[in-house]
Amino acid sequence: MSVILGINAFHAGAAAAIVVDGKPVAAIAEERLNRVKYYAAFPKRSIQRCLDMAGLRFRDIDAVAVGRDRSANRAKKLQFALSQPTKLLNLARFGKPRRVLDDLEALVAQECDVDPAELRFTQHHIEHHIAHTASAFYISPWERAAGLTVDGSGDFCSVMMSECEGEEIRVKHRIYIPHSLGTLYTMICEFIGYGKYGDEGKVMGLAPLGRDTFVDTFADMIELVPDGFRLNPSFFVPFGSNQGMRITAEGKMVFDRHYSQQMEDRFGAARRRHAEIRERDQDLAFALQQTFERAYMHLVHILHRMVPQERLALAGGCALNSCANGKIFEQTPFRETCIQPAAGDDGLALGAALYVSNVLLKEGRRWEMTDAYLGPEYSEAEIRAALDERRIAYTRLEREPLLRETVEELERGNVVGWYQGRMEWGPRALGNRSILTHPGLPGMKDVLNARIKHREPFRPFAPSVLAERQTAIFEHDHPSPFMLHVYKIRPQWRERLSAVCHVDDTGRLQSVKRDENPLYYDLIRAFEARTGLPVLLNTSFNENEPIVQHPAEALDCFLRTKMDILVIGPFFCRKSGAALASDGAP
Repeated sequence: MSVILGINAFHAGAAAAIVVDGKPVAAIAEERLNRVKYYAAFPKRSIQRCLDMAGLRFRDIDAVAVGRDRSANRAKKLQFALSQPTKLLNLARFGKPRRVLDDLEALVAQECDVDPAELRFTQHHIEHHIAHTASAFYISPWERAAGLTVDGSGDFCSVMMSECEGEEIRVKHRIYIPHSLGTLYTMICEFIGYGKYGDEGKVMGLAPLGRDTFVDTFADMIELVPDGFRLNPSFFVPFGSNQGMRITAEGKMVFDRHYSQQMEDRFGAARRRHAEIRERDQDLAFALQQTFERAYMHLVHILHRMVPQERLALAGGCALNSCANGKIFEQTPFRETCIQPAAGDDGLALGAALYVSNVLLKEGRRWEMTDAYLGPEYSEAEIRAALDERRIAYTRLEREPLLRETVEELERGNVVGWYQGRMEWGPRALGNRSILTHPGLPGMKDVLNARIKHREPFRPFAPSVLAERQTAIFEHDHPSPFMLHVYKIRPQWRERLSAVCHVDDTGRLQSVKRDENPLYYDLIRAFEARTGLPVLLNTSFNENEPIVQHPAEALDCFLRTKMDILVIGPFFCRKSGAALASDGAP
């Protein structure tokens, strides 16, 4: 038996994954355990939790893989450093926090409080974008595919194009920093007041509210060239003139300013974070998304000329741009995509481990990811103990009554917390750590925001749809099991699905198959039988925090918000009515 531990550390999305005999058995982001969103230090809790889920100890680990390799692209780094002698000090500081990764044995022993004598693993440093590519290709069912990874940067690279075949990932082309679509997106987000790590998704939701006022102006920021793109440096603080990003003592990511004075000269003063969102800010978001999509499709076309396949494996933080992903099939020759559900840097933990298994150890055991449920699960006894500790009234129900009661509450327009099975891997709630409501009731978005989510009113909520009903409702049939594609909703369904239909008539759907999540599928099917809608509104189970992980966190969120119902394991909870700890049918 081989045991490979993959980690992402000292960057946002610290995470761990365990691969046993070529199969991922556990994966979890550190933020779910320590409750620090986008935690960016060392994932010591995730490592221990993954080992516990796998029934393993530190002495069982054969290899540790990390998705960073300081030796990668060394010639390009040196070339840039020599061309910028005044910035050498800052450039040298960039990699300092990650140098501790050079000795993984010492790091694991120290951070996880393990006797070094117990550790016998080999260590492997996998180039950032190769680990991203591995995270997408080695979970696909395909023998051959084109690979594309796009993000802010990693190991001095922002884009990698690859030909993937069997066990091999053959790099065809790289784009190096400072030219980065991730940097462009972050800079504009920051300029319009969304400067925190992870705010990019908010701006993607804001974009459809804007107009094309600045689209032509944005052509000055980025030039598309035959081998990719070039950013206009006059709009950006010079690369290397500051630290770019820092990790605080609490493990949070902090960005230094990205935009230059040229931005304010061209567009006026930058918006402060909590100031009113003006038409200018909406129009900047619109221009940003349009410009990003144009460059993204340009990269996809370049890749297809290099690797003329119909299948595309995608990863990197920019692959979370579901609006762009949904247009690949219409605007490029690719007909299928496989996107890593943890496409950001948390996914490096799994990708690095899969690369070691497939390429370095040549284990020959390809694994297809049909669902993303790689996180922790809790027993009925553990859930009941948490309920009793908080003196929450509950009724234990068998499967069919549980579905029936839940559907009746959803039909009434009540808000249901839904906590079942293993937690999802990646940033999306996919039916196991979800808040669910009726997708067609007018004002439901406002209800959710006012009572629980407290989000900006322009941000859309996602529809979970029965896979076989997708093409009846959406204008594309390619499945989206990990909520990573946005498609147009057909005209006849837009009013009926008003709570999940965005202002541009789109939805970021999750297509649900029964063999991927039987309980969640049957819930949606039962809802369709009552309402005629094979769709539920699905949003993450949280309130301005990481998605709940432990039953106690779900219960606390239920108690402090105006959620109506909690269905946690087999237990059905109302905030009023039922007596404490009763069993059987209601």
